Amino acid sequence: MTSKHKIKILAVSDFIDSSLEDQVNNKTLPSVDLIISCGDLVPEYLSFLRDRLDRPLYYIKGNHDIRYSSSNPMGCDDIHGRIKRFETLNIMGFDGSMWYNGGVNQYTEAQMKKKIFKMWFSLWRKGGVDIVVTHASPRHIHDAEDYCHRGFESFVTLINKKKPQLFIHGHIHKDFNHPDERITRVNTTRVVNTCGYTILEV
Repeated sequence: MTSKHKIKILAVSDFIDSSLEDQVNNKTLPSVDLIISCGDLVPEYLSFLRDRLDRPLYYIKGNHDIRYSSSNPMGCDDIHGRIKRFETLNIMGFDGSMWYNGGVNQYTEAQMKKKIFKMWFSLWRKGGVDIVVTHASPRHIHDAEDYCHRGFESFVTLINKKKPQLFIHGHIHKDFNHPDERITRVNTTRVVNTCGYTILEV
């Protein structure tokens, strides 16, 4: 699936980057079309971004997100286990991390595989997926070996079978000197670690 024009996305996760907050408050951030949160951010911050930038905001929850409710963050769309259409793009999301201590938003590999399988008919009916939004990373792509930060094999299968343009995740904290350092290509898919924030075009 392709767009007729580039769509600019602000992607955030894991911690509030003071430089982004300053740009939003000072109105110096380049114009974006959509905001995506990959988890582990307080709901008030998402409401702040949604309000100040006046753009749609789609989110999934991370393993530390325990304060979200149906009315909070205000004006934002939870896309966990859903396919959301934005302009010409199909966007799908999955909460959480690998199970490691039984806390909220943690899943075993089998549980995540089942969640993805439940979406298979919807993906076929809607003509595929352009952007996948997750908190955890795919296995062996940006992940680590401890259970908390281990990626999901089922995400790798999803990438290989459905070939989204973008696979955006958080959870893996890392400093980046250049935006390209965030990206790993898997065939035609860009896998992006959005820790902090980054701006993407699709």
